[in-house]
Formats: sequence, structure tokens, C-alpha cells
Amino acid sequence: MALLTWTKRALVALLLIVIVLAASIYFLLRGSLPVLDGAQSLQGLSQAVQVSRDGNGTVTITAANDADSARALGYVHAQERYFEMDLLRRSAAGELSALFGNMAVEKDKSIRIHRLRARIRDHFAQMAGKDAAVLQAYADGVNAGLADLSVRPWPYLLLSTKPEAWQPEDSFLVGYAMFFDLQDESNEREFKLWQLKGALPSPIYALLTETQSEWDAPLFGEPKNAMRIPDADRINLNSMSAPQLAFQPNRQAEAVGSNNFAVAGSLTRDGRAIVADDMHLGLRAPNIWFRARLLTGSDSDVSGFTLPGIPSVIVGSNRHVAWGFTNSYGDFTDFFIVRWADAARSSYINAEGKAVPVRRFQERIAVKGGKAVMLDVNETEWGPVTRDVDKRVSLALRWVAQEPGALNLGLNSVSHSRSLDEALLAAESTGIPGQNLVIGDKNGRIAWRLTAQMPKRAGNCDKRMPMDPTAGCTWNGWLPGAENPKLVDPPIARLWTANGRVVDGPWLDLVGNAGYAFGARGTAIRENLLAKKQFTEKDLLAIQTDGRAPFLERWWQKLDDAAGDAAADSALRTLRDADPSWDGGAKIDSVSYRITRAWRLEVSNRIEEMLLAPAIERLGREATKPGPNGFDYEAPGFTGFEDVAWALLEDQPKHLLTRDYKDWNDLLEQSAKTVQAKLSEQGPLKDRTWGERNTAAICHPLAAALPAFAKSALCMPPDQLAGDADMALVVSPNFGASQRMVVSPGHEEDGIIHMPGGQSGHLLSPFWGAGHADWVQHKPTPFLPGNTEYTLTLKPR
Repeated sequence: MALLTWTKRALVALLLIVIVLAASIYFLLRGSLPVLDGAQSLQGLSQAVQVSRDGNGTVTITAANDADSARALGYVHAQERYFEMDLLRRSAAGELSALFGNMAVEKDKSIRIHRLRARIRDHFAQMAGKDAAVLQAYADGVNAGLADLSVRPWPYLLLSTKPEAWQPEDSFLVGYAMFFDLQDESNEREFKLWQLKGALPSPIYALLTETQSEWDAPLFGEPKNAMRIPDADRINLNSMSAPQLAFQPNRQAEAVGSNNFAVAGSLTRDGRAIVADDMHLGLRAPNIWFRARLLTGSDSDVSGFTLPGIPSVIVGSNRHVAWGFTNSYGDFTDFFIVRWADAARSSYINAEGKAVPVRRFQERIAVKGGKAVMLDVNETEWGPVTRDVDKRVSLALRWVAQEPGALNLGLNSVSHSRSLDEALLAAESTGIPGQNLVIGDKNGRIAWRLTAQMPKRAGNCDKRMPMDPTAGCTWNGWLPGAENPKLVDPPIARLWTANGRVVDGPWLDLVGNAGYAFGARGTAIRENLLAKKQFTEKDLLAIQTDGRAPFLERWWQKLDDAAGDAAADSALRTLRDADPSWDGGAKIDSVSYRITRAWRLEVSNRIEEMLLAPAIERLGREATKPGPNGFDYEAPGFTGFEDVAWALLEDQPKHLLTRDYKDWNDLLEQSAKTVQAKLSEQGPLKDRTWGERNTAAICHPLAAALPAFAKSALCMPPDQLAGDADMALVVSPNFGASQRMVVSPGHEEDGIIHMPGGQSGHLLSPFWGAGHADWVQHKPTPFLPGNTEYTLTLKPR
């Protein structure tokens, strides 16, 4: 009896301890919740600022001037999103190890090679320009917002660290984080193409690297299929074996990029131009963007998406113009050949043939819980040395982000423009990652422009290959912004971009190709725009959320035909009979879409393996890992590969089959067997829906550090998601439209907006996940903030 009584008392005591501990954690977490109501003092304000929030946490800031607005925006960003801001600046500076320890050291090394924090400090005055006061006001607001939290943001409690103060230069690091996200900062694709060019027969290299495709939807020029299948007397693969490359899952169908499009006033009932924009990025909770409306002075009203860390509205509308971006995938990096002048690599030969000393820098990488790591960086006049070719030759990497002028706050001028022409002029000097800018104004006009600082390349050189300075190949500053490609007031009154090829001819030579997206997405958007003669905002939302896959229908027909010719027990028939009807697109309950998609990818991967067989044989099978001198089996994405694969399946050239297959039908059957085996591991094929495969996994960056039972608290619901790559409705489990906007300048009250992941980074906030369900369900929600539910007044101290 005494033992039983003692046990009961022990259990009660343990329960009380658990309750007290849970309560302590709860109240500790609450201490880092933002201040939503009442009044706070904020040093540096010239006048009081009102900060209101609607039910989704969308912020409206009413301020007397730009400096007060930036200070208040910094205050709000810090209280809602400081940890996420910190991650962005650290990721671009190569300083993640100070938060996460040794696991981040190699990542930091790859970033620190660019020395971006040092470059910002060297050129801060030039980068800040007339916005220096705004940057300082924003930084002061950030630090005040952080200080006014009674407890530091909860992620720092979990990591047992303290946040460091925000500096004006950190806003540029956040901007550089987008360069890393949107461009190939290591120039890996170009290096792989260089390897392949030296290892593949020239007909196959030309086949794989054709830039243009019949699926393109350019604004200039026409779709083209310039591909030529090599004849048997030029290349024969019958004696080779396909290398069975370690392809990433669905490598050729990774969701990428963004969409933007617009219609002019001649296509709307009342003459309004309408701009649609959805930028595709990795999805997380909270979202990377932060919704805000900035009412400044007596006549400035800017609404849209801000990026915490930067005092700007990145995309949005200001009653006069609306604007949005997609990534251009232009070529903004080059390798330069470095010839060493001595064995110690202390000097190199410059373009004039003279030996000049290499500049040596030592970067100190702080590591949480360990000793600092020192990284040696050797720089030439063409950039840091990143790869060795042999003992006497290396490659230096030149990337636009390293150049003074690549980044500034010119977007603030765009967001304050009063007309299309004024916005286009402001864009000429705006420094951001190379983007397709689509603009519409209140007078019904629309325009497209490549917005980027373009390097002015000199010399008759192939910029797809390492450039030789001794042959006159170099960069001579920036191309004048007025020379960037643009299209103003198009005759068809429609514009569209979707990360594919946009231009042709000399402009295509200028912009280059750093990995354009497959053009089926752009083609689908273009066809939807051409199918109607009058549009509303809801019509453009319907285009944004179109999950049909017209290009995949022919693959379904190919599967159906191959199954009809195959034996009764073939894998081809098994796949086809699991759902013997094509329902047109990536619906969550579609089995035929999932099967057809998987089979197309498997067939395409096998064809690519065969075409790369000569490179594997020539470079040697022992080089199985990426490296400076070893061949990387993971080949670069080839822009026109859909055309290649389809042409080979139609022509079935025997000389391009490796000995792995007795004929092309055998390749189709073996591909079907692989897909059947993979999908059957999960159960009967008839139950393998697309929604089962495409289930949301949108979580906070620290969710992976929590035990499984607690992880869900930091994730959005595991909804099954319609959509996929290569269609307007781009979405995968953790990638897709990070924002969605349809708006007409001057008619913002009719606009539509979506944002996954919610406004707040605090899981106890009423805005954690707010608005996410509308994004999942494609429910039209107002572009402008709704009714005010919270009001905070910031008063001058």
C-alpha cells in the first residue's frame, strides 16, 4: 500500500512538473510575440506612425515621409520575422555556421568565396546612393523592434544563441540572397557543358545543347525546332552501354521559375491594364514575403509584397503602375582562364602577358561550439579562383553580383513611378538579379523589360565556355541600361514570360542561356491569353491556376499506343490499364497523370543516359563524383531536351541505341517496368493518385530539428496539391507560387492576392499560416488589406 501511495505521489509530482514546464515554455514563447495594439515609442521618428493589421496580418503603415515609413517597416519586420531576416543575410554572407555549427561550414565556404560582405563595405556609398538615410532608418527600426520584444525570438531560444544587431549593409546581403536563389553562383552548368563539349562527339553535343525549342513562347521570334538527329555514319552507340546515371528524382521536371503576364486596356471592359504575377520559390512557414501597404505623405500609396530585410515593396501596385517579375535565366557568370606565372601560384599572367601578384584574402568563419575556420581566397582581376584545371591553369569566376552596381535600391524609384514610361526609366538603373519585368499603368499601357545590370563583354568569345583574357575576352563595365531588351505597347495587347526564352537573334546572343525552363508553361499561358478577347482579374487568376498539361497528352497517347502493341503481360499494358483514360492535367485524384508523367521522365532519362555514353567512356568511369577534374555524372539540364527525346522516339534511329536495348520498344518497356516497380511499392497502381505524390511539406526552417511528434506544429497542413511543373499552376510539396497577384493600377480594390505560409514567423501568432488555405484552394482574396483588427501607434521618442 505504501509503495502504491508513493507511486501515485510520484506520478502527480511528475505531472505537475510537466505542466509547469509546459506553462513556462508557453509564457516564454509568448514573450517574443509582436506588439499589435496600443502605443510604443520609436526613436528617430519625425511624426507619429500608425501600424494597422487586418485578419491575415497584412500591415498598413501610415507615415509622413519615406524615412518614417522605412523605420516603422523595419520595426514591424523585426518583430514578425527577425530570424528569417537573419537567415537571409547570413546565407549571403557565408555566416550560417555561427548559428548552426559545423554542419554549415562547407556551405559557408562556398558562399564566402565571393566575399560579399567585404564588397558591400567597400562600395556601400555607391550602392546606397540617395537611399542611405532610408537604409539607416530601416536598420534603426529593426533594432528597436527587436529590443522591444520582452524575449528574443523563439528560434534563438531553440538554438541557444542571441540575435546580432542589424546593420544598413545587411539589407544588401538580403538582396544578394536572392541572387544566390535565382542564379548559378558557382557557374556549375557552364562547367559541365565545357566538360561535355570536350568529351562528346560534336553532333551529340549540338543535339543536346540546342537553345531553341518548338515549345518556346518567346515575345520576339518564333518557336523553333532546329535540332538535327546525327546520321549513322557520324555516330553509332550500339557498342556502348548507357551509364545509368544517378539522376535526381524527376530531374527534368523540377518545378522552377515564375510566371508574369499582362493585358492592355484594349482587352478590358473599361480600359484598365491588368498585371498578373506569381513568383515560384521554395515554400516555407512563414513565407519569404511579407504583405504590406505603405501610405506615405499625402499621395503615395504602395501595396504588395515586401522582403523582410529590405525597405522596399518588391512587387505590387501604387495606384499608377503595377509591376511583377519572373527570373530571366540569362547568362550572368563567366569563367576566365588563369595561367599561373610560378609554381607557388603567387602571380598570374594578365591580358598583356605580364605577371601580376594574386590578391590573397583570409576569411574567418565563426563556428558555433567550435573553433573558427579560416578560408583562403585567391583573387585575380577576373574574380576569385574557384577551380583548378591542372597545375599551371585554373579558372576564375566572374559573377555580376561581385561587381559594384549589380545591386541597389532602385526598386523604390519603380514603386513611386506615376506612369509606364517613368517606371521603365527607373528600371534602367535598378540593380537586382536579372528579371523579366512586366508593367501596366493606369492608362491601360503595358510593357516588358529585361531588368538587370548586363555585363559589357568584349572580344569575339564563346561566353558558354571559359574565356581567355589573352585573346581579348573580358568584361568592360556595364551595358547602358537603355540598351536592355524591352517591348512597349505590344500590338497584340498581351505580354507573358515564364522563365523560358523570351528574345531571339542579337538579343538572344546578348542575354545568353543559363538554363531556360522548358517552354510548355509559357506556351500554355500564351494560348490562354490568345483564347479570349476581354479579361477581368478573375480571368487572369484562372490562367495562373491552370493545371492542365497539354504537352503531356501526346505522351499518354504514346503510352496507349505502345501498350496496344505490347504483350498482354507487359508493364506497358499494366501502366495503361491502371487508369485507361487521360484526364488532362495534374488533378489530385488523377492516376493517369501521375503514371504518364513518371513514364515520360523515365524514358527521357534513359535517352539522355544513352546520348551521354560517349562522354562517360571517354572521361572514365572512375570519375563518379563532381570535382575540379572529374566528370560529374549529373549532367546539366538541357533546354530543348523534350524535342530531342520526342524526335528520337518518333524516328527510332537504331544507331543511337546503346546495347542495353534491343530496339526502341524495349526501352519503352524497360522504362514502364521501372515505373511499375516504384509505384507498386506503395500499393495497387489504380490508387496511386497525383495528390498522394504531391502533398504539401511546407515547414519552418527549424522544423527538422524537432522530434516527429512536435514537427507538425511548425508546418502547414499536409494538403494534397493540384499542379506541377511545366504548367501555369507550378507546385510541388515545398516549391511553388510564393505569392500570387492580379491587379490593375487604379483599381486595386478589385485585385486578387494569395500567399502561402502566412505572415508571421511566430507559431503562437494569430497570423501564423493566415491566408494559407486561400492559396491552397485558389480562393480569390482581396489585394488590399481587409478590415483593421489591430492598431499600433509608434510615437517619436
